[in-house]
Amino acid sequence: MPGPAIRGKTELRKHQKAHREAFADRDLVFLLQDWTDGYNVGGLFRVAAACGAKELVMVGRTPTPPEPTISVTSLGMHRRVPFRHFPKWAEAVKYLKEEGYTLVAVEVSADAEPFHTFTYPEKCCLILGSEGAGISNGLMREADAAVMIPMHGKGRSLNVHVAGAIVAFEAMLQRYP
Repeated sequence: MPGPAIRGKTELRKHQKAHREAFADRDLVFLLQDWTDGYNVGGLFRVAAACGAKELVMVGRTPTPPEPTISVTSLGMHRRVPFRHFPKWAEAVKYLKEEGYTLVAVEVSADAEPFHTFTYPEKCCLILGSEGAGISNGLMREADAAVMIPMHGKGRSLNVHVAGAIVAFEAMLQRYP
């Protein structure tokens, strides 16, 4: 039988510290291409904070803080997770590759591997495309790999920040002891 839920901040911080150390060798960032919904951006800030991501890289029209809708869903995580914005995705790709990241597109494509069978690199950038159009063909060509979430229902995809959460935690948990 499970014990009681952890409610106190001090107890929660101790619990989180023990798990954070297990992820110390992982370096995860997200690239958000042309998102339009600040609520999704805020949701991804929470995901990034929860999985220890180093940074969010926003591209094109993706809203950035202090956009008010971001703070609604980020619950303050937009102040804790570093972010930067690039007007063009090519500039972001250049920056990420210079930093040594492997670019992994999260997208339904002919050669995408199911997310749970892919071996994620230690320095991983998950690319998440716009809510409607997905990742542009040009950016897909720059990706080093592609993963997808198998869909068994009628929908083609999940909400973009939900998909990012699923894949990010798989990437992080692969190295969890």
